[in-house]
Amino acid sequence: MEQTHTSQTGTAVAPGTQRRVLVVEDDTTIVEAISARLRAEGFLVQTATDGPAAVDAAEAWQPDLMVLDIMLPGFDGLEVCRRVQAQRPVPVLMLTARDDETDMLVGLGVGADDYMTKPFSMRELAARVHVLLRRVERAAQAAVTPRSGILRLGELEVDHAQRRVRVRGEDVHLTPTEFDLLVCLANTPRAVLSREQLLAEVWDWADASGTRTVDSHIKALRRKIGAERIRTVHGVGYALETPAP
Repeated sequence: MEQTHTSQTGTAVAPGTQRRVLVVEDDTTIVEAISARLRAEGFLVQTATDGPAAVDAAEAWQPDLMVLDIMLPGFDGLEVCRRVQAQRPVPVLMLTARDDETDMLVGLGVGADDYMTKPFSMRELAARVHVLLRRVERAAQAAVTPRSGILRLGELEVDHAQRRVRVRGEDVHLTPTEFDLLVCLANTPRAVLSREQLLAEVWDWADASGTRTVDSHIKALRRKIGAERIRTVHGVGYALETPAP
């Protein structure tokens, strides 16, 4: 009888359920280290070292997730993300050598779901990959058994069943992570949620070192739904503002 395999992060991986991860990175040392860690976690891994090869590999191999460096030969990771997402939605964990918030916001805007700044631990990268794939599974389950109704907060509408958001009747395109973050805030409007609470609820990530990820996603969300709708409580976290009753 086949046995389940337990990854180094403690996640059980059943036979025949291996997920495909495409690692796109032009640094040989880094790509080998990432690939080795992900294979140890039970994933099937393919690699690409430049932009055109990454797009071709994504189309041919149909990965379940991409680990994607921003700086690549041919064309950069942002263009790779645009082209791949135009073919089919794929969760993307973006890597950058620069701790540049502009890069992060642009990456989130073209469809990336999360990002990590080099250098990073392989343990954290593997954990982030597991989290992103669990979110995809939860979204698929929600599509089968969706929550009913539309949440209306003034001119903001959140449709749980279709995972759609409208502002003043106009559709707003959100990434899966941005949608989950908005829903988390909308579930308790006006209540202040700490960065650590949001990180745990939306990313399943309990390490406070990831709170910068929350801040960047909040900024991206503000650009799409209106900055005035999300209030910052300095030193604490964020709250979704709603019209006065």
